[in-house]
Amino acid sequence: MKIYTKKGDKGQTGLIGGSRVSKNDLRINAYGTVDELNAHVGLLRDLILDNQIKRNLLEVQDRLFTAGSLLAVGEKGTKMKLPELYPENITSLESWIDLMDKSLPEMKTFVLPGGHVTVSTCHITRTVCRRAERLIVELSNQVEVPNVLVAYFNRLSDYFFTLSRKLTMDLNAEETPWIPKS
Repeated sequence: MKIYTKKGDKGQTGLIGGSRVSKNDLRINAYGTVDELNAHVGLLRDLILDNQIKRNLLEVQDRLFTAGSLLAVGEKGTKMKLPELYPENITSLESWIDLMDKSLPEMKTFVLPGGHVTVSTCHITRTVCRRAERLIVELSNQVEVPNVLVAYFNRLSDYFFTLSRKLTMDLNAEETPWIPKS
């Protein structure tokens, strides 16, 4: 199988189910941003030493592929059996957040991203996740999108924020509070 098909040379791409749309279609932007997020999660996973967090991130990457496939289905649908996201996937994120939160100091201010390359990578991952969430919400205002997708991405960005704080603590990095200037 060749990697190139030349079918997209005129700015169109195919959706699951066979329909073709512009490469700048909102659906393509949504699942393309999920793909970008998945690449950032992979980079973050490469920087982390904790095996449990690595396993969690691998699970997130699997769920992101699932989300991307769900977003890639055209409006006519498909007979293809696709994986699904479930409320339990959100519950998993929440349990990971709660576990990390137990060891973190109380947050009293917003924090500035940075302090260590791994922490900064986690913050970049979080912001790409928020962008994916915004695009999915926008898409859901135009076509039917499973409700679990929006909730999953909302919770996933919370996970990345909490993970950034845990990594700051684990790496003995400085957490810089945001102190607004008048």
